[in-house]
Amino acid sequence: MQERPAGPAGGGFRLPAALRGAAPGLLAVILLFLIWEAVCRLFGIREFLLPTPSAIFSASIAAWPLLLWHAWATFLTVLWGFFASVAISLPLAMLIASSPAVSAAIYPLLVITQSIPKVALAPILIIALGANELPRIIVTFLVAFFPLVVGTVAGLLATPPELIELGRACRAGRMQELLRIRLPFAIPFVFGGLKVAAALAVVGAVVAEFVGADAGLGYLIQTSMAFFRTPLAFAAVVALAIMGILMFQAVSLTERLLFPWSSGAEPPAPGI
Repeated sequence: MQERPAGPAGGGFRLPAALRGAAPGLLAVILLFLIWEAVCRLFGIREFLLPTPSAIFSASIAAWPLLLWHAWATFLTVLWGFFASVAISLPLAMLIASSPAVSAAIYPLLVITQSIPKVALAPILIIALGANELPRIIVTFLVAFFPLVVGTVAGLLATPPELIELGRACRAGRMQELLRIRLPFAIPFVFGGLKVAAALAVVGAVVAEFVGADAGLGYLIQTSMAFFRTPLAFAAVVALAIMGILMFQAVSLTERLLFPWSSGAEPPAPGI
């Protein structure tokens, strides 16, 4: 009699590792929605004050073309602002890390840009640049770029001194030291800043849309609340949350594909 091949330890069906890792979070979200639904129904909370998750889902299905169109407008603003922050922050961080004098000159200006409330800055940009997409992209960029600059500079300056001495012993120039020693070591810091910037880009886009826009999820929230369409406004908020999660996961996936060693404890050996 032929024996059956042995199955996995413990027997039975086992979920993939990725699903097992996401299961606690999904269960927590489902539990939250169930409690939310029960509380709203038990205490008879009116829909225009706090809609139930089922009402939000119904509003999303009923107005999905409108919701999708506004979500796409916000997503484009988020992408442009995020890519602008990446394109400017990385060279700026390398410039700051390359010279203490440059760092002392630029860092105060960066802090000033973050000290100004973006809600106060957005109307000024709209008046100066017009009611178009550019002011919203600039506001999104201003919200997203600072953590990326700070994280990248921290990574570039955290390179072990022995690696720097080794590079100099091998006659590496300043640019070689920056690109082939400091930058590879800073990759985990860079992607840490990218993850924060990806989430904050969504926040920046909505802030800009609150001040002046004719499309986008921020605009949809404002117009929905003006007519007491609270379920639709909550549906837009849920769409924003999903967008932020997707942006964060896209950065994480890029890190795992391009730099699989980045989440480990040891950086790759630099080549000179």
